Amino acid sequence: MPELPEVEVTRRGLAPHLAGRVISAVAVRQPRLRWPVPPAVRRLAGLKVRGVHRRGKYLLVDLGDGHLILHLGMSGSLRVLPPETPAEKHDHFDLVLGDRVLRLRDPRRFGAVLWTRDEVHAHPLIAKLGIEPLSRMLDAARLYALTRAHRAAIKLFLMDGRRIVGVGNIYASESLFRAGIDPRTPAKRLSLARCARLAKAIKVTLRAAIRAGGSSLRDYVGADGHAGDFQSRYRVYDREGKPCRRCGATIRRLVQGQRSTFYCPRCQR
Repeated sequence: MPELPEVEVTRRGLAPHLAGRVISAVAVRQPRLRWPVPPAVRRLAGLKVRGVHRRGKYLLVDLGDGHLILHLGMSGSLRVLPPETPAEKHDHFDLVLGDRVLRLRDPRRFGAVLWTRDEVHAHPLIAKLGIEPLSRMLDAARLYALTRAHRAAIKLFLMDGRRIVGVGNIYASESLFRAGIDPRTPAKRLSLARCARLAKAIKVTLRAAIRAGGSSLRDYVGADGHAGDFQSRYRVYDREGKPCRRCGATIRRLVQGQRSTFYCPRCQR
């Protein structure tokens, strides 16, 4: 599933091609995605794109009169293409902007194309999201305060989008390795010093992933059609049985919340 770095890479790739453009046509080939595509989406022609923003894993296309809310789901990608490019089987949505088209490809149809005229940050899918991990709001003091009442393992805490949004499974494992913290440690047991290390590790990991174009494990590609490369730089994720790049110990895997967690038993205590 595309996580925060992949969505941010997509946003950065789309913004220069969309901002300032007027929508000339909309094509909805498959209205049954994760949620039904609202009929109002078909009537967006004539509106001007003011900007493309991100909140967690959601892309927010500002059209002045409202916002188009896009989500990549488990297998989606958004690309900017010439308008004459033939649509393929899994190409479900087009936003035509003159000499270019924004196209959603989503083989598993868990993505979303939604529309709201109300305050976008009050939308039910957006309003309850946690703090942005790359913002100044995530620091040692805030992370320490957030974890005090939580007995859950810190890995599960990091994946709870109501607390910190968008970190996801891959980057939670990588951040905990970078911070030297065992993923099974109860969140409330982290000291202020360890919270400082973890907050910094989350930011460093996510920024490194964004610079690498994100992770491409299955279907994900950026807006330019290129795959990300961060998967070649994983330190623990998906490296079960391989030597730790730091100490040489064997990387282990365990299951937390029905998701695989990878860690080094020597580096992470």
